Amino acid sequence: MSDALLSLNAGSSSLKFALHAATPGPEGTPAELARGQIERIADRPRLVARPKSGPVHVREWPAPPGFDALLSAALDWCRKHLGDATLLAAGHRVVHGGVTHRQPARVTPALLADLEALTPLAPLHQPRSLAPIRALVRLRPDLPQVACFDTAFHATMPEMASRFGLPRALHDEGIRRYGFHGLSYAHVAGRLRRMAPEIARGRVIAAHLGNGASLCAMRDGLSVDTTMGFTAMDGLLMGTRCGALDPGVVLHLIRERGMTPDAVDTLLNRKSGLLGVSGLASDMRTLLDSDAPEAAEAVALFVHRAARECGALTASLGGLDALVFTGGIGTNAAPIRAAICARLAWLGCRIDPAANAAGDAARLDADDSDIAIFALPTDEEAVIAEGTRAVVCGATAQTASAR
Repeated sequence: MSDALLSLNAGSSSLKFALHAATPGPEGTPAELARGQIERIADRPRLVARPKSGPVHVREWPAPPGFDALLSAALDWCRKHLGDATLLAAGHRVVHGGVTHRQPARVTPALLADLEALTPLAPLHQPRSLAPIRALVRLRPDLPQVACFDTAFHATMPEMASRFGLPRALHDEGIRRYGFHGLSYAHVAGRLRRMAPEIARGRVIAAHLGNGASLCAMRDGLSVDTTMGFTAMDGLLMGTRCGALDPGVVLHLIRERGMTPDAVDTLLNRKSGLLGVSGLASDMRTLLDSDAPEAAEAVALFVHRAARECGALTASLGGLDALVFTGGIGTNAAPIRAAICARLAWLGCRIDPAANAAGDAARLDADDSDIAIFALPTDEEAVIAEGTRAVVCGATAQTASAR
């Protein structure tokens, strides 16, 4: 087995990981060797590791042993799976890179301090991103680490797409629209470039729809606009996040309801979105299976907001050539894809019902559609591996070539 790179992608209650070969495969991207995750970190942790060939490894804990112990168990499995091969480096998804960090970067104490200072801009996500970095410093201080930034993909947005209508001094201090889900969009841009290069050079909207959801307008594989802004709360309705909101509502909640900033934060980030509207669940699968009118209303609002923002991003692009669905909802919820496309019929967007329902086809547009429609699973871990290889091995990252 060849030397390998470890990709780590931390979520709210899980840690995804993947091993990729350090040398690129036939398509110029690192070949995947294994994949896994640690689930239910704060409750009853469960480690599941799936090699490309061989038995699936499962380990469970009756109670949380601590983050270091869980990561150490994953590292032990990786070491055994690699045999005599060397683990060259570990790469991490870091949600916020701020204005400065626009390329994958080697982790140093100075970089870690910079990223820690960005926590107020992503209070839910940044600490999760940094936790495995700090744990690896303790567990494997000899292992090079690389940070790959979700915000970096959107560094190509023009000034008008990144600016709020606020005083210039605040913009210069970093209060601006950053955009997120960049690793996912980088993967979509690269995949589309390989599948359909002429379409990829055109005007594309990628829809990353999951518990967190956003849209990105791309021209020639570069981000020109996106729905998320200063934080990952902006834009579309999400699982528990409200999406775009009149800032006057926040002032009203503080002044008239007497809510503290922390209480407002909890309301908008954890108790709103699909969960708040439905009163039932944040999971789209549960809502689609429900007969409750509140569930139907939450789904309809999700579709409405997504279609509305597609219209706005079409204006940013000056037209639309392709719509790409990705993320858990985007690739698995055929009714949501169909409903969004129906709302975009005015653009000539027509989905093929049979291809959409089959769930195993990448190309979904009907013969008479003016818009190409795709459903492409995302692979953030592969993008992390590409960025890590670029930094550690001095290679040119595929993400960069996709941009």
